[in-house]
Amino acid sequence: MAADPSAAAAPADPDGPDAVRFTWNAWPRSKVEASRCVVPLAVAISPVRSPESLASPPLPYPPLRCKPPCSALLNPFARVDFAAKIWICPLCFSRNHFPPHYAGISENNVPAELFTQCSTVEYLVAGPPGSPAPLPPVFLFVIDTCVIEEELEYVKLSMRKAVALLPEHALVGLVTFGTQVHLHELGFSELSKIYVFRGSKEISKEQILDQLGLSGGGRPGFPKMTQQPGVQQVNGMHPLVTTGVNRFLLPVSECECTLSTLLDELQPDQWPVEAGNRAIRCTGVALNVAAGLLGACVPGTGARIIALLGGPCTEGPGVIVSKDLSEPVRSHKDLDKDAAPHFQKAVKFYDGLAKQLVSQGHVLDVFASALDQVGLAEMKLAIERTGGLVVLSESFGHSVFKDSFKRIFEGGEHSLGLSFNGTFEINCSKDIKVQGVIGPCTSLEKKGALCADTIVGQGNTTAWKMCGLDRNTSLTVFFDVSPSERSGQPGHQNPDLYIQFVTSYQHPEGQMRIRATTVSRKWVDGSTNTEELVEGFDQETAAVVLARYISLKMEIEVFNNSPDETAYFRMLLNRESITNSVAMIQPSLISFSFDSPPSPVFLDVASIAVDRILLLDAYFSVVIFHGMTIAQWRNMCYQNQPEHQQFAQLLQAPQEEAQVIINGRFPVPRLVVCDQHGSQARFLLAKLNPSATYNSAHDVPPGSDIIFTDDVSFQVFCEHLQRLAVQS
Repeated sequence: MAADPSAAAAPADPDGPDAVRFTWNAWPRSKVEASRCVVPLAVAISPVRSPESLASPPLPYPPLRCKPPCSALLNPFARVDFAAKIWICPLCFSRNHFPPHYAGISENNVPAELFTQCSTVEYLVAGPPGSPAPLPPVFLFVIDTCVIEEELEYVKLSMRKAVALLPEHALVGLVTFGTQVHLHELGFSELSKIYVFRGSKEISKEQILDQLGLSGGGRPGFPKMTQQPGVQQVNGMHPLVTTGVNRFLLPVSECECTLSTLLDELQPDQWPVEAGNRAIRCTGVALNVAAGLLGACVPGTGARIIALLGGPCTEGPGVIVSKDLSEPVRSHKDLDKDAAPHFQKAVKFYDGLAKQLVSQGHVLDVFASALDQVGLAEMKLAIERTGGLVVLSESFGHSVFKDSFKRIFEGGEHSLGLSFNGTFEINCSKDIKVQGVIGPCTSLEKKGALCADTIVGQGNTTAWKMCGLDRNTSLTVFFDVSPSERSGQPGHQNPDLYIQFVTSYQHPEGQMRIRATTVSRKWVDGSTNTEELVEGFDQETAAVVLARYISLKMEIEVFNNSPDETAYFRMLLNRESITNSVAMIQPSLISFSFDSPPSPVFLDVASIAVDRILLLDAYFSVVIFHGMTIAQWRNMCYQNQPEHQQFAQLLQAPQEEAQVIINGRFPVPRLVVCDQHGSQARFLLAKLNPSATYNSAHDVPPGSDIIFTDDVSFQVFCEHLQRLAVQS
């Protein structure tokens, strides 16, 4: 039995103690009333939000489940008969007997999972006696060498920092590619030994394993994994030994020098590029080889393919554009007109790669750094369905890439908490049906009575695979109200509804854990009690959920950005927390001045003043904007004079606030420091409501600013909407 965990409670999470937010915190009882709500009945949840948010430390015993088919976990909402040692499931009302090891429970001695504040609990899942120690994390780097020497040097520098940050027991491997794919054998340190694959030819998983000598062993296609007698465990984790692992994947402690030497010797792809042609780049084959290697060596354990891409695939499977520079990279207009000859074939290839990685439990992360598109639109399926991370930047030397790449290997308070090989399941009251999920996961096709007829995202299931997840990973679950005839009868109406989310995953430390979050909300009669329904409306959650829903509907529509940027923004919108997603939709603007403490101001050009500093958080970029007078004083170095310490503090305050934002975010946003009327002021002006333009310059107060645009202001737009509404 666990002690009262209330003393260990952590500060409140911005998305609530359970990291769960509802669009509606009171639900209408009937299907008709639910349809009148317009905004869907949906829940956004971060399945493995920071352990610090839990009211109890991980419980060292397995969870207690309700009898099938319910199988919900014991939770604080269960009714308990301590005398009879029986608990009643709040979801299905089944009566369950406590097992013998719960014999000591009483009103004064209850397990942690029954504490009111423990609506979210985590269990440590121990293997049977004699089972092997937890597996170490695996990182297989796939590096594009079809880049200029300067870019490759940036890659090498970031790689060295990454390897230095990895724990010594972590397994690493290296694949480099250009016109051909090179798989480096790290276990042969005496001489550089490389396996070469042709980039122009699609290669099956079996052919990859044959060429690497990994076809024999246990089950077909997979070598038998064993632990060598007498080999010491490292940090409680055993070093895997197979014919593949000890050749291609080695602990950092054993191959750091070899990796360093390989990076020193790495050169840009030497294959000649004819005039008027793009570099020959076989991205698809490289990722295929990486997936095949991990499937043979470490199936079913936490492993990540980390791909660093410097341009589009032009050779072999996954091609997005031909080598001929006269053929432009596909645009949204091309996709809309079905004039992108490579698109559907590339999407099909990455769909197959996604299925392979999901079946193996592995993740694909992509760091794309190029001025041109690299094919994120085609890769979206493989990245999102495996729960992979994605970062899009202009160069490998840009801070967005360098800081983001470093962040995934950092520990401590800035750690992303990368977890692996998870499953996400939902159980709920019988008057609720699950329509589906939008987010970084894949359906496990677990059909049942809780599946709704209408599908949103990945539906017709109550369980999903999450190969990769971290502290920021968020899923949006859509529900439907489907009351039975009996539940509508007097005496059978339950005033509360219950939903339970159960996430099983491999913790960064290697152990398997189960996290259960059980939440409750009230049913209301929407026809007579609209006030309570409206009071329970969460505007921020609704905005994010609708954005994700509309984004899903627009997958085949033309949009303003390039296909890669569109895929990038949508993947991040679908996986981030409500708080972060709101920043993407509605950037925040904070004013710093001598007259008042830092305070939010309208996202409007009228908020600009010469004696004010503005801090814009637009998620992908953080902008510090100095008014003209502030910039002049700074350039005259007033902040360095003892009598102007208040001015120095004013300059420092937005810098510190910006750093707090940057430290808590992935991908790391671009930091822009600019002045009024400066060239980079456009990063702020582009996000502001144009209430003052060059057409209305006579209305602008002295010291303020204008925006050179023909776009109408938000006020004019709303007035036009009102006129249209009245006319209709």
